[in-house]
Amino acid sequence: MKKALSVAALVVALTGSALAADLPSYKAPPPPPLPPPPLWTGFYVGLNAGGTWANSNSVTTGVAPIATIGDFPHGGGGAQQAAYLGAMALTTSGTVPINGGGFIGGGQIGYNWQFWGGRLVAGVEADIQGVAGSGSSRSLGTVAPVTVPQDAGEAYVGGISSTKRLDYIGTVRGRLGWLFTPTLLVYGTGGLAYGGVQTSTSVFNVNTTNCCTHLPPVFGASAFSDTRVGWTAGAGLEWMFMPNWSAKVEYLYYDLGTVNSAFFIPAVDNLTGNQAFFAGQSRARFNGNIVRAGVNYHFNWGAPPIVAKY
Repeated sequence: MKKALSVAALVVALTGSALAADLPSYKAPPPPPLPPPPLWTGFYVGLNAGGTWANSNSVTTGVAPIATIGDFPHGGGGAQQAAYLGAMALTTSGTVPINGGGFIGGGQIGYNWQFWGGRLVAGVEADIQGVAGSGSSRSLGTVAPVTVPQDAGEAYVGGISSTKRLDYIGTVRGRLGWLFTPTLLVYGTGGLAYGGVQTSTSVFNVNTTNCCTHLPPVFGASAFSDTRVGWTAGAGLEWMFMPNWSAKVEYLYYDLGTVNSAFFIPAVDNLTGNQAFFAGQSRARFNGNIVRAGVNYHFNWGAPPIVAKY
């Protein structure tokens, strides 16, 4: 009996193994592939907007006598002539404060190269922005006495009006950054800056004493309008928030140098025809700061970078 049961158990075991071998096998599905890392290499274009404010907020004008024809004014000479000419120069010299801030908006184009295991990004970028609201005009009133005893009480009054404006600004810069994460780039940048600048100055003065109506008011003016070239440097953050799209914030300091514009002032004594001549110069520096935000579209032409461990 026991022998029969053992044989039956062996038959059942062998049959079950054979049936199991004939059944199809099932494996768990493989995990989905990881998304490719962001590709920073390639060309990009974008738009930006922000604000700018100047570091130098003034126009300085200086005037000095350079020559006379005859004694100026009539009968004057020596200390008297020096006193008149000095008062006239003082009333056409001074510093006019001017606000140099405004809003900017424009576009950029560039190329990035991702290397060193995908952790570093180098590139070059060119941009140009229009500037709105940066133009400003201010005036300054002046007064100076004629400081000789024989002309006690005489004085000159004058005024200086100046303008200073940045019409547009652009840069051509190199960039070098570090990817703190595959999508967050921290970078430094620097290179060439260029911009359209304008400045102008007008001056006048007049003798306020009734005895000196033979000394008419004098006037002078200068103007400058051109493209200036200088340098820029700054830093920024750029975040690739979705494939092919990134947003950035950026700070730049720029310096377009100093503009000097010269002018000439003639003066005449109508009583004698004697004349005096003055040379003037206005000086304005164009340097300042830019803070802006922007968005870029990346064309991503090329192979994915080597994945780095963060």
